[in-house]
Amino acid sequence: MTSDETALIELQDVEKTFEVRRKREKGRLRRQKHQVRAVDGISFRVARGEVVGYIGPNGAGKSTTIKMLTGILTPSGGRLRVAGIDPARERTRLARRIGVVFGQRTTLWWDLPLIDSYRLVHRMYRIPDGRFAQNLERCVELLDLGGLLDVPVRQLSLGQRMRGDIAAALLHDPEVLYLDEPTIGLDVVSKTRVRGFLRDLNQEQGTTILLTTHDLTDIEQLCGRVMVIDHGRLMYDGGLAGLHEAGGSERQLVVDLERELPPIDVAGARFVRAEGARQWLAFPASASAAPVVAAVAEKYPLVDLSVREPDIETVIAKMYDSGGLGESGGGPGTQEAAEKSLR
Repeated sequence: MTSDETALIELQDVEKTFEVRRKREKGRLRRQKHQVRAVDGISFRVARGEVVGYIGPNGAGKSTTIKMLTGILTPSGGRLRVAGIDPARERTRLARRIGVVFGQRTTLWWDLPLIDSYRLVHRMYRIPDGRFAQNLERCVELLDLGGLLDVPVRQLSLGQRMRGDIAAALLHDPEVLYLDEPTIGLDVVSKTRVRGFLRDLNQEQGTTILLTTHDLTDIEQLCGRVMVIDHGRLMYDGGLAGLHEAGGSERQLVVDLERELPPIDVAGARFVRAEGARQWLAFPASASAAPVVAAVAEKYPLVDLSVREPDIETVIAKMYDSGGLGESGGGPGTQEAAEKSLR
Protein backbone atom coordinates (compact mmCIF):
# COMPACT_ATOMS: atom_id res chain seq x y z
CA MET A 1 0.00 0.00 0.00
CA THR A 2 1.06 3.57 -0.54
CA SER A 3 1.26 6.28 2.09
CA ASP A 4 -1.65 8.64 2.72
CA GLU A 5 0.33 11.57 1.33
CA THR A 6 0.63 10.10 -2.17
CA ALA A 7 -2.59 8.10 -2.36
CA LEU A 8 -5.06 9.26 -5.00
CA ILE A 9 -7.51 6.41 -4.36
CA GLU A 10 -8.23 5.21 -0.82
CA LEU A 11 -10.58 2.46 0.36
CA GLN A 12 -10.91 1.40 3.99
CA ASP A 13 -13.12 -1.57 4.91
CA VAL A 14 -15.48 -0.84 2.01
CA GLU A 15 -18.57 -3.02 1.70
CA LYS A 16 -21.45 -3.23 -0.76
CA THR A 17 -24.51 -5.34 -0.03
CA PHE A 18 -27.42 -5.86 -2.40
CA GLU A 19 -30.86 -7.08 -1.40
CA VAL A 20 -32.32 -9.63 -3.79
CA ARG A 21 -35.66 -11.42 -3.79
CA ARG A 22 -35.79 -15.16 -4.36
CA LYS A 23 -38.75 -17.41 -4.94
CA ARG A 24 -39.88 -19.13 -1.76
CA GLU A 25 -40.95 -22.73 -1.40
CA LYS A 26 -43.90 -24.01 -3.41
CA GLY A 27 -47.21 -22.69 -2.20
CA ARG A 28 -45.74 -19.47 -0.72
CA LEU A 29 -46.87 -16.29 -2.47
CA ARG A 30 -44.27 -13.83 -1.26
CA ARG A 31 -40.65 -13.84 -2.33
CA GLN A 32 -37.94 -14.17 0.30
CA LYS A 33 -35.39 -11.39 0.75
CA HIS A 34 -31.70 -12.27 0.75
CA GLN A 35 -28.64 -10.09 1.13
CA VAL A 36 -25.73 -10.59 -1.24
CA ARG A 37 -22.40 -9.05 -0.22
CA ALA A 38 -20.70 -8.12 -3.51
CA VAL A 39 -17.78 -6.32 -1.82
CA ASP A 40 -16.73 -7.52 1.61
CA GLY A 41 -14.45 -5.20 3.60
CA ILE A 42 -11.90 -4.20 0.95
CA SER A 43 -9.02 -1.87 1.82
CA PHE A 44 -6.32 -0.55 -0.52
CA ARG A 45 -4.62 2.63 -1.72
CA VAL A 46 -3.43 3.61 -5.19
CA ALA A 47 -0.74 6.29 -5.62
CA ARG A 48 -0.73 8.99 -8.26
CA GLY A 49 0.71 7.69 -11.51
CA GLU A 50 0.27 3.99 -10.69
CA VAL A 51 -1.15 1.52 -13.20
CA VAL A 52 -2.91 -1.21 -11.24
CA GLY A 53 -4.61 -4.35 -12.50
CA TYR A 54 -7.75 -5.26 -10.56
CA ILE A 55 -8.60 -8.82 -11.50
CA GLY A 56 -10.80 -11.74 -10.54
CA PRO A 57 -13.41 -14.12 -11.96
CA ASN A 58 -16.87 -13.04 -13.07
CA GLY A 59 -18.98 -11.93 -10.12
CA ALA A 60 -15.96 -11.31 -7.89
CA GLY A 61 -16.90 -7.67 -7.21
CA LYS A 62 -14.62 -5.84 -9.67
CA SER A 63 -17.27 -3.82 -11.49
CA THR A 64 -19.09 -3.08 -8.22
CA THR A 65 -15.88 -1.58 -6.85
CA ILE A 66 -15.40 0.57 -9.96
CA LYS A 67 -19.00 1.80 -9.73
CA MET A 68 -18.46 2.84 -6.11
CA LEU A 69 -15.24 4.63 -7.08
CA THR A 70 -17.14 6.64 -9.68
CA GLY A 71 -20.14 7.40 -7.47
CA ILE A 72 -22.60 5.28 -9.47
CA LEU A 73 -23.10 3.08 -6.39
CA THR A 74 -22.99 4.07 -2.72
CA PRO A 75 -21.00 1.83 -0.34
CA SER A 76 -22.96 0.00 2.34
CA GLY A 77 -20.08 0.53 4.75
CA GLY A 78 -16.50 1.71 5.09
CA ARG A 79 -14.66 4.78 3.81
CA LEU A 80 -13.86 5.64 0.19
CA ARG A 81 -12.07 8.68 -1.27
CA VAL A 82 -10.83 9.57 -4.76
CA ALA A 83 -8.63 12.67 -4.93
CA GLY A 84 -9.94 13.53 -1.47
CA ILE A 85 -13.55 13.41 -2.68
CA ASP A 86 -16.34 11.12 -1.47
CA PRO A 87 -17.70 9.83 -4.83
CA ALA A 88 -21.22 9.16 -3.59
CA ARG A 89 -21.62 12.63 -2.07
CA GLU A 90 -19.90 14.72 -4.74
CA ARG A 91 -20.30 12.74 -7.93
CA THR A 92 -20.53 15.76 -10.22
CA ARG A 93 -17.40 17.35 -8.79
CA LEU A 94 -15.52 14.06 -9.06
CA ALA A 95 -16.63 13.52 -12.67
CA ARG A 96 -14.36 16.34 -13.82
CA ARG A 97 -11.33 14.50 -12.40
CA ILE A 98 -11.97 10.95 -13.59
CA GLY A 99 -12.48 9.11 -16.87
CA VAL A 100 -14.38 5.83 -17.18
CA VAL A 101 -14.55 3.21 -19.93
CA PHE A 102 -16.85 0.20 -19.55
CA GLY A 103 -15.86 -2.34 -22.20
CA GLN A 104 -19.36 -3.63 -22.84
CA ARG A 105 -21.14 -0.26 -22.67
CA THR A 106 -20.51 2.91 -24.59
CA THR A 107 -20.64 6.51 -23.41
CA LEU A 108 -20.89 7.69 -27.03
CA TRP A 109 -24.13 8.83 -28.66
CA TRP A 110 -25.27 5.88 -30.76
CA ASP A 111 -26.82 7.66 -33.76
CA LEU A 112 -24.42 10.59 -33.96
CA PRO A 113 -21.11 10.77 -35.80
CA LEU A 114 -18.17 10.19 -33.49
CA ILE A 115 -17.02 13.83 -33.72
CA ASP A 116 -20.42 15.02 -32.44
CA SER A 117 -20.01 12.90 -29.31
CA TYR A 118 -16.67 14.60 -28.72
CA ARG A 119 -18.22 18.04 -29.22
CA LEU A 120 -20.85 17.19 -26.61
CA VAL A 121 -18.12 16.11 -24.20
CA HIS A 122 -16.41 19.46 -24.93
CA ARG A 123 -19.52 21.35 -23.81
CA MET A 124 -20.44 19.06 -20.90
CA TYR A 125 -17.04 19.35 -19.23
CA ARG A 126 -16.51 22.98 -20.30
CA ILE A 127 -13.09 22.11 -21.68
CA PRO A 128 -11.20 25.20 -22.89
CA ASP A 129 -11.26 25.31 -26.70
CA GLY A 130 -7.50 25.16 -27.13
CA ARG A 131 -7.09 22.26 -24.73
CA PHE A 132 -9.96 20.35 -26.33
CA ALA A 133 -8.46 20.76 -29.81
CA GLN A 134 -5.05 19.62 -28.56
CA ASN A 135 -6.39 16.57 -26.72
CA LEU A 136 -8.65 15.59 -29.61
CA GLU A 137 -5.81 15.80 -32.11
CA ARG A 138 -3.58 13.65 -29.92
CA CYS A 139 -6.24 10.99 -29.31
CA VAL A 140 -7.23 10.84 -32.97
CA GLU A 141 -3.63 10.38 -34.04
CA LEU A 142 -2.57 7.81 -31.45
CA LEU A 143 -5.79 5.80 -31.54
CA ASP A 144 -6.09 5.95 -35.35
CA LEU A 145 -9.52 7.60 -35.38
CA GLY A 146 -8.95 10.00 -38.28
CA GLY A 147 -11.17 8.18 -40.78
CA LEU A 148 -13.91 7.52 -38.26
CA LEU A 149 -14.88 10.97 -36.97
CA ASP A 150 -17.80 11.38 -39.38
CA VAL A 151 -19.07 7.80 -38.97
CA PRO A 152 -22.16 7.23 -36.77
CA VAL A 153 -21.19 5.31 -33.63
CA ARG A 154 -23.64 2.50 -34.44
CA GLN A 155 -21.66 1.75 -37.62
CA LEU A 156 -18.32 1.36 -35.83
CA SER A 157 -16.83 -2.06 -35.13
CA LEU A 158 -16.28 -3.06 -31.52
CA GLY A 159 -12.57 -2.22 -31.73
CA GLN A 160 -13.25 1.17 -33.33
CA ARG A 161 -15.92 2.01 -30.77
CA MET A 162 -13.64 1.02 -27.89
CA ARG A 163 -10.91 3.35 -29.16
CA GLY A 164 -13.55 6.04 -29.53
CA ASP A 165 -14.72 5.52 -25.94
CA ILE A 166 -11.18 5.76 -24.59
CA ALA A 167 -10.66 9.05 -26.43
CA ALA A 168 -13.93 10.44 -25.06
CA ALA A 169 -12.88 9.54 -21.51
CA LEU A 170 -9.62 11.48 -21.86
CA LEU A 171 -10.65 14.74 -23.53
CA HIS A 172 -11.07 16.54 -20.19
CA ASP A 173 -7.63 15.50 -18.83
CA PRO A 174 -8.77 13.20 -15.99
CA GLU A 175 -6.36 12.42 -13.16
CA VAL A 176 -7.72 8.89 -12.87
CA LEU A 177 -8.83 6.54 -15.63
CA TYR A 178 -10.97 3.50 -14.78
CA LEU A 179 -10.98 0.82 -17.46
CA ASP A 180 -13.43 -2.08 -17.16
CA GLU A 181 -12.47 -4.76 -19.74
CA PRO A 182 -11.10 -2.24 -22.29
CA THR A 183 -9.80 -4.91 -24.70
CA ILE A 184 -12.70 -7.37 -24.53
CA GLY A 185 -13.57 -8.70 -27.99
CA LEU A 186 -10.81 -6.76 -29.74
CA ASP A 187 -8.54 -8.21 -32.40
CA VAL A 188 -4.80 -8.45 -31.86
CA VAL A 189 -4.02 -5.23 -33.75
CA SER A 190 -6.61 -3.21 -31.81
CA LYS A 191 -5.42 -4.61 -28.49
CA THR A 192 -1.83 -3.67 -29.28
CA ARG A 193 -2.83 -0.14 -30.28
CA VAL A 194 -4.92 0.39 -27.13
CA ARG A 195 -2.21 -0.96 -24.83
CA GLY A 196 0.44 1.23 -26.43
CA PHE A 197 -1.73 4.30 -26.08
CA LEU A 198 -2.44 3.63 -22.39
CA ARG A 199 1.24 3.03 -21.68
CA ASP A 200 2.18 6.34 -23.30
CA LEU A 201 -0.64 8.14 -21.48
CA ASN A 202 0.66 6.98 -18.11
CA GLN A 203 4.32 7.67 -18.86
CA GLU A 204 3.85 11.08 -20.48
CA GLN A 205 0.98 12.54 -18.44
CA GLY A 206 1.18 10.55 -15.20
CA THR A 207 -2.46 9.45 -15.45
CA THR A 208 -3.41 6.97 -12.74
CA ILE A 209 -5.05 3.87 -14.25
CA LEU A 210 -7.13 1.18 -12.55
CA LEU A 211 -7.72 -1.66 -14.98
CA THR A 212 -10.07 -4.64 -14.69
CA THR A 213 -9.56 -7.36 -17.28
CA HIS A 214 -9.69 -11.09 -17.98
CA ASP A 215 -6.68 -10.79 -20.28
CA LEU A 216 -3.42 -11.37 -18.40
CA THR A 217 -1.48 -9.87 -21.31
CA ASP A 218 -3.13 -6.52 -20.50
CA ILE A 219 -1.77 -6.85 -16.98
CA GLU A 220 1.71 -7.94 -18.06
CA GLN A 221 2.16 -5.11 -20.55
CA LEU A 222 0.61 -2.29 -18.54
CA CYS A 223 0.59 -2.92 -14.79
CA GLY A 224 3.32 -2.78 -12.20
CA ARG A 225 0.93 -4.01 -9.52
CA VAL A 226 -1.99 -6.41 -9.47
CA MET A 227 -4.80 -6.91 -6.98
CA VAL A 228 -6.95 -10.06 -6.97
CA ILE A 229 -10.52 -9.94 -5.71
CA ASP A 230 -12.76 -12.95 -5.26
CA HIS A 231 -16.07 -13.32 -3.45
CA GLY A 232 -15.82 -9.62 -2.67
CA ARG A 233 -12.54 -9.93 -0.78
CA LEU A 234 -9.06 -8.76 -1.64
CA MET A 235 -6.97 -11.92 -1.84
CA TYR A 236 -3.66 -10.62 -3.19
CA ASP A 237 -1.90 -7.28 -3.69
CA GLY A 238 1.55 -7.26 -5.27
CA GLY A 239 3.46 -8.00 -8.48
CA LEU A 240 2.23 -10.35 -11.22
CA ALA A 241 5.30 -12.57 -10.81
CA GLY A 242 4.47 -12.98 -7.13
CA LEU A 243 0.91 -13.97 -8.00
CA HIS A 244 2.13 -16.66 -10.38
CA GLU A 245 4.62 -17.92 -7.81
CA ALA A 246 1.98 -17.99 -5.08
CA GLY A 247 -0.34 -20.17 -7.12
CA GLY A 248 2.34 -22.12 -8.96
CA SER A 249 0.61 -21.25 -12.24
CA GLU A 250 2.07 -22.35 -15.56
CA ARG A 251 2.26 -21.20 -19.15
CA GLN A 252 1.95 -23.70 -21.95
CA LEU A 253 4.20 -24.00 -25.00
CA VAL A 254 2.35 -25.53 -27.95
CA VAL A 255 4.87 -27.08 -30.34
CA ASP A 256 4.15 -28.24 -33.90
CA LEU A 257 6.85 -30.66 -35.10
CA GLU A 258 7.62 -31.88 -38.59
CA ARG A 259 6.53 -35.38 -37.63
CA GLU A 260 5.24 -37.35 -34.67
CA LEU A 261 8.00 -37.90 -32.10
CA PRO A 262 8.39 -39.14 -28.52
CA PRO A 263 7.65 -36.59 -25.77
CA ILE A 264 9.86 -33.50 -25.89
CA ASP A 265 12.42 -33.44 -23.09
CA VAL A 266 14.07 -30.06 -22.40
CA ALA A 267 15.24 -28.34 -19.22
CA GLY A 268 12.79 -25.95 -17.57
CA ALA A 269 9.61 -27.52 -18.97
CA ARG A 270 7.54 -30.65 -18.50
CA PHE A 271 5.66 -32.66 -21.11
CA VAL A 272 1.87 -32.38 -20.78
CA ARG A 273 0.35 -34.21 -23.76
CA ALA A 274 0.64 -34.88 -27.49
CA GLU A 275 -1.71 -35.16 -30.45
CA GLY A 276 0.14 -36.42 -33.48
CA ALA A 277 2.95 -34.01 -34.32
CA ARG A 278 1.68 -31.39 -31.84
CA GLN A 279 2.92 -31.41 -28.26
CA TRP A 280 2.12 -29.34 -25.19
CA LEU A 281 4.78 -28.39 -22.63
CA ALA A 282 4.27 -26.52 -19.35
CA PHE A 283 6.69 -24.17 -17.58
CA PRO A 284 6.38 -21.74 -14.63
CA ALA A 285 4.42 -18.61 -15.55
CA SER A 286 6.92 -16.48 -13.64
CA ALA A 287 9.79 -17.72 -15.86
CA SER A 288 10.84 -16.49 -19.30
CA ALA A 289 9.75 -18.56 -22.28
CA ALA A 290 12.95 -17.80 -24.20
CA PRO A 291 15.21 -20.58 -22.77
CA VAL A 292 12.54 -23.23 -23.32
CA VAL A 293 11.83 -22.06 -26.87
CA ALA A 294 15.56 -21.99 -27.67
CA ALA A 295 16.07 -25.50 -26.31
CA VAL A 296 13.15 -26.93 -28.30
CA ALA A 297 14.28 -25.19 -31.51
CA GLU A 298 17.83 -26.55 -31.09
CA LYS A 299 16.91 -30.19 -30.44
CA TYR A 300 13.72 -30.80 -32.45
CA PRO A 301 12.47 -30.35 -36.06
CA LEU A 302 10.22 -27.38 -35.45
CA VAL A 303 7.39 -26.13 -37.70
CA ASP A 304 5.66 -23.67 -35.40
CA LEU A 305 5.08 -22.86 -31.73
CA SER A 306 3.01 -20.56 -29.55
CA VAL A 307 2.85 -19.62 -25.88
CA ARG A 308 -0.48 -19.75 -24.06
CA GLU A 309 -0.96 -17.73 -20.89
CA PRO A 310 -2.83 -19.14 -17.88
CA ASP A 311 -6.30 -17.64 -17.57
CA ILE A 312 -7.13 -15.62 -14.50
CA GLU A 313 -9.63 -18.18 -13.18
CA THR A 314 -6.91 -20.86 -13.21
CA VAL A 315 -4.44 -18.57 -11.42
CA ILE A 316 -6.99 -17.82 -8.69
CA ALA A 317 -7.99 -21.47 -8.33
CA LYS A 318 -4.35 -22.42 -7.75
CA MET A 319 -4.00 -19.49 -5.37
CA TYR A 320 -6.85 -20.95 -3.32
CA ASP A 321 -5.13 -24.33 -3.27
CA SER A 322 -1.91 -22.66 -2.11
CA GLY A 323 -3.69 -20.78 0.66
CA GLY A 324 -5.87 -23.69 1.71
CA LEU A 325 -9.07 -21.73 1.15
CA GLY A 326 -12.50 -23.15 0.56
CA GLU A 327 -14.83 -22.15 -2.24
CA SER A 328 -16.66 -19.60 -0.16
CA GLY A 329 -13.46 -17.81 0.79
CA GLY A 330 -13.61 -19.08 4.39
CA GLY A 331 -14.81 -17.40 7.53
CA PRO A 332 -13.67 -14.31 9.43
CA GLY A 333 -10.01 -13.53 9.03
CA THR A 334 -9.73 -15.36 5.70
CA GLN A 335 -8.61 -12.27 3.81
CA GLU A 336 -5.79 -11.60 6.25
CA ALA A 337 -4.73 -15.26 6.30
CA ALA A 338 -4.77 -15.45 2.52
CA GLU A 339 -2.69 -12.31 2.10
CA LYS A 340 -0.18 -13.57 4.67
CA SER A 341 0.15 -16.97 3.02
CA LEU A 342 0.49 -15.53 -0.48
CA ARG A 343 3.12 -12.86 0.16
